[in-house]
Amino acid sequence: MSVLDNFESWKDFLGDRLHQAESQGMNQQAITELAYEIGGYLSNQVDAKNDQEAVLREMWNAANKEEQHAIANIMVKLVQSEGTGR
Repeated sequence: MSVLDNFESWKDFLGDRLHQAESQGMNQQAITELAYEIGGYLSNQVDAKNDQEAVLREMWNAANKEEQHAIANIMVKLVQSEGTGR
């Protein structure tokens, strides 16, 4: 099963990656910019595997660049307390 198949697994995966990046000294601005780039990639290249991902994709595609940055920032905040190590 892929982490994309289940939204909770996806949030845990993102949370783990976020905590790993923070522990390696990546600052919040760099993390948010990376989240923006990943959001764009997922929107354009990866099929939604569940309802939550489908909604995020629709929101991403309807948003302008500034709004997409806001979505990416919100996703980072959403997964800050997630992850298998928490």
